[in-house]
Amino acid sequence: MYFKRKAYDKLIEWKLNYADSYAVLLEGARRVGKSTIAKLFAENEYKSYILIDFSIASTDILSCFDDINHLDMFFLRLQAITGINLYEHELVIIFDEVQLFPRARQAIKHLVKDGRYHYIETGSLISIKKNVKDILIPSEEMKITVYPMDYEEFCNATGNNYHLIKQLFDMKKAVGQEVNRKLMRDMRIYMAVGGMPQAVEAYVNGNNFSTIDNVKRQIIYLYEEDFKKIDPSGKISALYHSIPAQLAKGQKNIVCPLYLKRERQ
Repeated sequence: MYFKRKAYDKLIEWKLNYADSYAVLLEGARRVGKSTIAKLFAENEYKSYILIDFSIASTDILSCFDDINHLDMFFLRLQAITGINLYEHELVIIFDEVQLFPRARQAIKHLVKDGRYHYIETGSLISIKKNVKDILIPSEEMKITVYPMDYEEFCNATGNNYHLIKQLFDMKKAVGQEVNRKLMRDMRIYMAVGGMPQAVEAYVNGNNFSTIDNVKRQIIYLYEEDFKKIDPSGKISALYHSIPAQLAKGQKNIVCPLYLKRERQ
């Protein structure tokens, strides 16, 4: 299921004004919908596209990047492996999960300069910032940050009229108890479901809140696994788990658990 996302409109602007000079990197937290947005945009806005998912890419695909200096051969190999026709100026190549193969991101400089095709990259925030040690970050790359679905996007997904709500708000007049109760109920549902597309999809499909909560817990588990990758000591995980308890106490600032432990001693 696809939901209307604001990042899609930003990609439209990129294609119209910047795509001939810049690749675009969709970056954001895991499971916010980066890959889905990129794929749908490619399907709708281009004659053809190639999707390279570096989480499952074959060695044949990866070997194409061994000699990026010979782009004619690079594109011929890519076409032979994928079986997709390459239409100049009408094809976009998606580097999905590009943080897993930094050499592809480094190649963007040469690919954009070549000018035959457009390029979209997707990457998760933590890993995309970590896996750049030995590569040259291309200046021919602009970024679009993809966030979880905001309330306007949530209303579009669930059939609520966000623009009507905004008009009522802008009037700054009482709307009556009955209307106010409905609006507050809808807002509380958004707060309970959240903005992760998987959780919103579960809600739209009529699943109960127990199922929706399980979807969110699985996403949190992925985040915790990411914390372990960048900090095996567990300090970041401890800080993450301490945030709800600190917020429940009304603290305005989040304090590192290790600092709190030293204070108690």
